[in-house]
Order: sequence, then structure tokens, then C-alpha cells
Amino acid sequence: MFTSADEVHDLVGVGFGPSNLALAIALRERGGPGGAVFFERQPVFSWHPGLLIEGTTMQVSFLKDLATMRNPSSSFSFLNYLQDRGRLVDFINHKTMFPSRVEFHDYLDWAARRFADQVHYGSEVVAVSPVRDGGVVTACDVEVRHRAVGGADVLRRVRTRNLVVATGLQPRLPETVAAGPRIWHSSEYLHRVDRLRDPRRVIVVGAGQSAAEVTDHLHRTFPGAEICALFSKYGYTPADDTPFANRIFDPAAVDDYYGAPEQVKELLHGYHAGTNYSVVDTELIVELYRRAYQEKIHHTERLRIMNVSRLVTAVGDGHGVTAVIEHLPTGARTELAADAIICATGYTSGDPRRLLGELAEECLTRPDGRLRIERDYRIATSEALACGIYVQGATEHTHGLSSTLLSNVAVRAGEIAQSIASRDANRLVAAAA
Repeated sequence: MFTSADEVHDLVGVGFGPSNLALAIALRERGGPGGAVFFERQPVFSWHPGLLIEGTTMQVSFLKDLATMRNPSSSFSFLNYLQDRGRLVDFINHKTMFPSRVEFHDYLDWAARRFADQVHYGSEVVAVSPVRDGGVVTACDVEVRHRAVGGADVLRRVRTRNLVVATGLQPRLPETVAAGPRIWHSSEYLHRVDRLRDPRRVIVVGAGQSAAEVTDHLHRTFPGAEICALFSKYGYTPADDTPFANRIFDPAAVDDYYGAPEQVKELLHGYHAGTNYSVVDTELIVELYRRAYQEKIHHTERLRIMNVSRLVTAVGDGHGVTAVIEHLPTGARTELAADAIICATGYTSGDPRRLLGELAEECLTRPDGRLRIERDYRIATSEALACGIYVQGATEHTHGLSSTLLSNVAVRAGEIAQSIASRDANRLVAAAA
């Protein structure tokens, strides 16, 4: 059942990961809109909790936190977090730009706790519908399902003039396999790895950073198990984190990418995909190779690199899984029994239109069918839609490689906050006129 009265807000944020958290900070620091509220389906704040492997570090500088690149004096900076936690001097002595992933998660949680009055956890946005005034959509109603503990779910409907969709990335499995008790995505790794009891063999599919980290952790955690690293390349590809290449993540690069012709966008994506996709830190590549080589010397080859190969099928039950693996150059197929298959096979961005219902009909698209996104991250719409619908994350086709990463999260949040403030000011001026 719905609550007895609708709520009205200036802004509703769908999801409360780093993107909308950065937006909440930007809105607070500029003093509005005061009526912002966020709904997050997770019961508490979390950011890739299944991959917070001890010893793993961030791949972006701590200065690319939630606020610093927009406002270096922000009280929400990573440095202020360190000061609050009493570790600022210790971190400086550590002489690194890349904190551990566990520490950065704690920083995000520290910042999120300061918005406890604006965020509703355990609350999933299930539908969005238009509010019309004379044929023009002036607002939208957001239907939210709150997961009550020990009772029936509660539905509520809130109204807003601005909607910001930041639902994150969806884990992607190979098309040939289905998730199950023994087949899972790497995003669930730490939640499920403890269920393995003295495994004999585990297969890790993928050639990116997560795949290499999971392979490394399994190899260290289960000294009696064979760990098979399966990927279609000859070897892991080093991440290009050199200074000039990293300019693809600069705020100015977003302007360049957005305004470029489509063929130039494709060129830039092709040139610089190695900064983010299916690449691994060089130190980890060298370490895994060292272990594999040492095991050959001692004739105890537990780290098995199954390169230039692909997973054809995998069938599992509660006890194990049988995989068929094809060697790409020869076409030869091998059947392997394993205790589990972990697929570190990436993520996809969700299409916001799935959530927007009737509002999707007012959203403009490009010739390739994907959404047109304005430079301020607002979905381009027909003139019949006057409220603002913004997207964080699913904009790589228009705004470039940094769209799903932390690199520009602070600057992007500031741009969205500025856009909302300007549109609201224009609306008030028009109303007064």
C-alpha cells in the first residue's frame, strides 16, 4: 500500500553510490536544492564490497576523490577524511598516491554517513511516471519499494522536478554460461569464496584487473588447489597509466570527446581503451608470472595459465562444475572438472529507459538507438518534458571513458548541480514573468 500523502522534493536521486554521493556533496556545498533525497536499494552504503580484497589498491589518485577536483577546500576530501581518522601524517609517510581499496571504501562510507537524513537505504525505485500540466510534463512521480524488516514491503510515491539516475554497472557473464551455486561473477567474490572447502581446482575467466586479483588471491588462499586463469589473449595486458595517456580522464577531455565527430570518438576510444578495459597493473602481471615460473622449476604447477582459450560451456550443480574449454588457434577442446568458475568478465551500463516508463517516449535518441545526452548529463527530450532527467554512468558513448570511473566524479557532480540550479532559476524567472 502507498503512504497516505505524496512527498514533494526538488531532486530525487536513484542510487547512492559514489556518483550520487558526489552530487549530494556538490549540492550541499553550493547550498541547494535543499529538498534532495536519494533512494538506494542496498541496505547500507557499499561500493564493490565483493572485491575489497586485502592488499588491493586504487588505480586512481586519492586526489580524484568525491570533491577535490571541484573544490580543493572541501571538507569531504580524502585528506580531510584522513585528518578526521587521525592518519594524515601516517598516510603522507606512506608516500603513495594510491590508497588501499579497503581504505577508500571507508572514506566513501565516512562521507555517506553525513547524509543519513537524505538517504533511504533498502529502498528500490521500481517505476517513474509523468506528472502533466496542460500537456507538459512538469514533474515525475517516483514509486519506491521499501524493504521492511520482518514485515510487508511499504510502497511510497514521491514527486520531483529533477531526477538523477545513477544505478551503477550490472555484472556481465559470458553468454554461454548461467549463474549458479558454483558459477558466479567476480563482483560476488568475497561473499562466496569462503564457501569453498579445500577446492581442487578453480577456474577464473577474464583478463582484466579483477581477474588477475582474484587469481592471485585464490592462489595464495588455497595452497592445495590448481588455479586456472582462462582468457583469449596470450597474456595479461599492462594498464596504460602513463601521464600523457591519463589525459583522456581530464575534465577538459570530456569537452573534447563530447564535441567530436562520431568517427573521432571511435578513434579516441580505440586508442585509449587500454587505460581501463581488460588491463592489469604491471606489478601484478610480473608477480603472477614469477609464481608460474617458480612452480615450473619445482614441478608443482598450481597456477595454470590457459591463454588464447575461451570458455565454451559450463554446467554446474551444488557440488562442482564441468567446463569445456577451447584452444582458439587449434580448436581443440578440453573438459575440466572444477569446484567453481569465477567470471571476471566485466560490467554493462543499464539503460535508464527501462526505469522511465512513459517518460522514455519523450527521450530523444541517436541514429544508433542510444540516448542523446546533453553536455550537462541531462537526457535530451521533447519539448513536452520540462522536468530534468539526468544520468550518471551510462554516458560513455557521449562523454567518454571517464563516465563510469571515479576520475571525473567530483567535476561531473558539480556540473549537474550547476545545471539544476540554472534550470530552476530560469523556471522561477519564467513563472514570475
